[in-house]
Amino acid sequence: MANKVDLLMDEREVSIATSKDEKEIITLLKDVANWLKEKGIDQWGFLAEGGEDEEIRQAIHNKETFVVKRNEHIVATLTLYKKQSLWDQHVWGIRNDRAIYLHRLAVDSSLIGSGLGIEVLKWAENKLKNDGIDMLRLDCVENNLKLNNFYSENGFVKISTNDNHSLYQKIL
Repeated sequence: MANKVDLLMDEREVSIATSKDEKEIITLLKDVANWLKEKGIDQWGFLAEGGEDEEIRQAIHNKETFVVKRNEHIVATLTLYKKQSLWDQHVWGIRNDRAIYLHRLAVDSSLIGSGLGIEVLKWAENKLKNDGIDMLRLDCVENNLKLNNFYSENGFVKISTNDNHSLYQKIL
């Protein structure tokens, strides 16, 4: 797979993350986690404390993490797991299908509300369709109503709730 995957509107480029992006990705994710905490949303507390740093590094190494850059600066990131993580197995149960699991979709906090999150989500859906994948799954904290609405408004169907997390999927 080529490193440069696609070009988004407004001079934003999506590419597979590399080890050079690692520090900036972790900083972006922790900034968003802290922004959520300031808003009273308990979404990524474990991530903010460094609890997912190694998993983030591994996903970058495995070429499962993508970055959206504008003028060489990362403005968004997401990870697409081809296999269930231990967390996915915990909340979804062990599944042996071809679904992809979306994790850590994050937009620079200064761009939240700009539509970039929707644009990145649509990019991921198109990429997966082009790769022959027809199911995208994700979870989010159940009491994060804004994020739950975001996924519902973008065609995801809430399947169930487990361990205080809403489980969503979308047929592509």
